[in-house]
Amino acid sequence: MVREIIFFGENVIDFYKSQDSKVQLKIEYVLDLVRFENQVPIKFFKKLESTNGIYEVRVITSQKSIRILCFQDEGTLVVLTNAFVKKTQKTPKNEIKLAENLKTEYLKQKEDEKR
Repeated sequence: MVREIIFFGENVIDFYKSQDSKVQLKIEYVLDLVRFENQVPIKFFKKLESTNGIYEVRVITSQKSIRILCFQDEGTLVVLTNAFVKKTQKTPKNEIKLAENLKTEYLKQKEDEKR
């Protein structure tokens, strides 16, 4: 099974561009795992509890812990919404809220395009 990964909005792309090349390579590596592995290890891809279907892609480097929030649409489509450097144990509520809002916006746009 191959998952298609798309970016919704500029947040993830801007975040990616702001990282150095080693970190960019690590992000690409983890996104490839999400894209091509049937069972992505939970250490790299995990559903967040008590959210509206939001997942986190986990990219860990020696200096920082990066999270890319996303959701799945129609089985094999993964929609990346926002990315940030995680500084505490808990995923910041404002980042989860942003991901949920972007998911709502995405689904609304998709519905409007069908009309």
